[in-house]
Order: sequence, then C-alpha cells, then structure tokens
Amino acid sequence: MPSPLFADHPADRPPERDTVEALITQARRLRGGLDAVRRESSPDADVATADPQLRWQRALCDLAVHHLDDLGGHLDQLREGLPADCDELAYDDGGTPHPGLPVAPPESEPHERGSLLRRVGSAEWNLLTDEVSWSDELFAMFGRQPSDGPLTLDELPSLILAEDQERLAAMVTDCLVDGRPIDGEFRIVRPDSDIRTVHMVGEPVLDADGSTACMWAVLRDVSELRRSQQAVRETGDSLQRQRQIAQTEHRIAVELQEAVLPPWRDSLHFPQGGPATLDLAGRYLPSGTSALIGGDWYDALQLPDGKTLLSVGDLTGHGVAATSGMAMMLGALRGMAVTGQQPGPLLGFLNQLLDTTAQPALGSALCAHFDPATRRLEWAQAGHPAPLLFRGGTGRALNPPEGVLLGATTGASYAQCTEQLEPGDLLVLHTDGLVPRRTPTTDSAHEGAERLLALAPRFAVARSAQDSVRIVVEEFGSTEREDDACVLIARIGD
Repeated sequence: MPSPLFADHPADRPPERDTVEALITQARRLRGGLDAVRRESSPDADVATADPQLRWQRALCDLAVHHLDDLGGHLDQLREGLPADCDELAYDDGGTPHPGLPVAPPESEPHERGSLLRRVGSAEWNLLTDEVSWSDELFAMFGRQPSDGPLTLDELPSLILAEDQERLAAMVTDCLVDGRPIDGEFRIVRPDSDIRTVHMVGEPVLDADGSTACMWAVLRDVSELRRSQQAVRETGDSLQRQRQIAQTEHRIAVELQEAVLPPWRDSLHFPQGGPATLDLAGRYLPSGTSALIGGDWYDALQLPDGKTLLSVGDLTGHGVAATSGMAMMLGALRGMAVTGQQPGPLLGFLNQLLDTTAQPALGSALCAHFDPATRRLEWAQAGHPAPLLFRGGTGRALNPPEGVLLGATTGASYAQCTEQLEPGDLLVLHTDGLVPRRTPTTDSAHEGAERLLALAPRFAVARSAQDSVRIVVEEFGSTEREDDACVLIARIGD
C-alpha cells in the first residue's frame, strides 16, 4: 500500500548496539533516580495533598516519569529492531519500509514490548482504492476490535469529541488538498466512554503526477502525558497564587506592624518630652528569614499622672492574624493604661480580651509603671521573661511575680512587684525570640537572658539607651532566628 515514492530512499544506517545499550542504561539509571526524588518530594500523602509546593513538585516528577518511560520504550524499539514476522505491516509489495511507522509485535507475544507500543499505532488511507489499513495497536487505542474493521476518513469523526472534529477536518483537508504534513491532537471517545487524547503525525503520499494517492499517519495516545502536564500547570498556578497571597499578607503585616510599633531605629520620644530621668530606645529584630512577621511588640507611653508605661509582649502565630492581634492588644493596653490601671489589673483585662476573641490565641506580656519622681518600678508579667537590671557593671534578672500566659485561663489574676531603681541603672525588657530554638528542649528565653547578662561590661560604658540597643543588635542581629523578637531599653538618668 505505501507509495513507490519512497522506494528509492536508502535505509538509514542502524545505530551501534553498544551505543543503544549505553543509552538504555542511562535512561534506566535516570528513571531510578527520579523515583527516589518522587519519594523524597512526597514522604506523606496527607502532607503532599495539603502543601501546594509538594503537589507541584510531585506533578513535575510524574510528568518527567512519562517522558522517561516513552524514551525507554523508544530505545527498546531501537535496540530490538524490526520483528521478522511483521513484514506485511512494515513493508509494501516492493519491500520498502514505511518511513516512521511503528511495527506491530508478533501475534504470539502481543504488547510484550512495554506500554509505549500499546500507545502507538499506524494507519493508511488509500484514496485511489478506498482501502484502509490500521495496525492492531490503533484498534486497541480506539477501543475497536479488528473484526470491526478500520474507519474511513469519513467515518473517523464519529469517534472524535465534538469540539475537536473541526480541528481534525482541517488537518485532513490541509494534507489531502494542500499536501501539508499532519501534526496535531484531538480527543477520541471510546465505546467504553473513556476519553483519550491522540497525537497524530503523518503526510500525504503522492502519485506520479503529483496528486495525493494516500495518506499515512502515526497516532499516539498521549492522554497520561497531557494529564501530567495539566497537573503541573494547575499545581504551578496554585503555588503561584499561594505565593502572591503570602506576599500580600506579608506586606500588610509589615505595614500594620510599622504603623503600630514606635520607630525601630530612633530613641522613643513622647509628645510632652517625657520624664527627664528616663532615656528610652527600642528595636524590632525580624526573624532570620525575614518572612515571618510575628506578634511581638514593645511600647512606651507617658501617662496622665506623669508615670511612664513600659511594655513588651508576644502573641503566638505569624502574619496578618498575629500583627492584627498585636495591634488590638497594644491599643487596648494603651487605652486602659491612661485610665490609671496598675500593671497587674492591666494584664488581667488583656487576658480577658484575648480569652474572648473570635480567634483564640496565647500571648506573653510584661507591663511596668516607672515613676520618675521616686524612680520606682512597679511591674507584672504574664508568662514573660523578667526584666534585666544592670547596675555597676553587672546584671541580674528581677524576681518575677506570679502570672500565667494571656489567654491560657479565664479569670486569671496577676501579681505585682516593686523595684527601686537608681541613677545609672539600665533596664532591659525583651521577648523570647532573640536566639534560635535549636531543639525542643532548648530554653530560648533563658539562653537569651544569659547572653544579654553577659553584655553587662559593654552596657556599662554605653553612653545612651540607643547605644545599648546597638550592642544588642550587634550580638543578636545576625543570628538565624526562627522567630522575631523585640528589645526595649530604659536608662535611668540623674
């Protein structure tokens, strides 16, 4: 059936068998390595389903597997060569092989060459004799029995999905009328209602006067490949959307934090100038990745009675939820503080507020009142690291009063302590994220306090609270912390 047009084409020199074997070995080694990557990229099915990044990685691996499987099938064909008993399918009457057409396996061992041959079939439509020839693989691909006979070009659209019929008609018309090669895809509906995507390549065979005598084609079932590609696109789009959402939330969290917290790099200033005997400076230290914006805060506020409110705290979580919760807590703390509430009751009200919020959370906090007239510090804490007092070149942690985490229990009460400060004292308030959490048993708050206390000689020669903050940043600023942190330093003047 093939046209004599190709009869004078010399057969290509077959590749060296050793070279093909080496390629097959490389392909199999690559396939094994890819299987290992697939296992590593999705160790837990539930995690992989929930994580868009893992879903995208797994989809890419599946797509690569399909390509490698096809490559392995092609190399197997190349190594095995043409089956000896497939001459009728592979050769015309003159003994000329069809260029590019795959050959069916022997009847005695159908499909033993792997899945690739089951997904590739060939066809030829003779326009002069109306004769049609399909390979066995093509019958299997279309879900037809060989006894049913092949479909003519007029009958072929009956198995094509309705929206793809026009595309197929255009390809066939271009081939038969204009002599253009065929290279396109369409979807077929098998008798069992299964929909397959088929890629068809082929070209017209011309007779002696240049007219189209027949059309041959190779058809390949690419359903799995297209499904894998679609999965990659969908998971990639999902991952991109998640990244955009994360970037937006991060920007909102940063803007909200910057709007609520006092300036990071300058000494704190009060509207009325503040007490003359108190020099303040604070700094927010972001996490090592700079991507996790948490609910840490530091604050100082001059109260109507002349005292100064000092506070630091940390809400659990990260992102917009944590920063918005921090803004709510800080706003409530400031509002209640100007009414004259003492540090202990202030924390009690904050606990009640956090306990009744729509999104329950936990938090730690420290509130203190400094009286510039007496240099007395009254303070309370809710599961928070105690203030560090530096005097005469040494430092110590103040003994904390009782106080549970905010939001941990309903109706909690918080005790207060009083500390008499002296001129030249340095008071350091901080959250517990200064050092990395290396292990679950590591007490990061204790380690952070110990490292701060070790800075006592340097604090002793610092000229201002801002200089002391710079010392803290030099010590902790480059640390690869898993969490963010805040530090507030108060220097007691004469």
